[in-house]
Amino acid sequence: MPYHIKTPSVMNPTIGDVYYTGDNRWTEKYADRKVYTNESDANAVKATTITRNGITYAPKHFANATVVSE
Repeated sequence: MPYHIKTPSVMNPTIGDVYYTGDNRWTEKYADRKVYTNESDANAVKATTITRNGITYAPKHFANATVVSE
């Protein structure tokens, strides 16, 4: 079963959901989303964190993201 990552738009909430395309990019187009064959692969990407100045956090897009099965 294929999976993808989606999140509510941070830049413009009126858009609705945006979809992860890879390389830290997001799109409004459902057809352009990155599809994962394993849920664990999608969850690993969703769990992305960044460490800066000794502080580790999840970028806002990933913090609010969900992994969806198709």
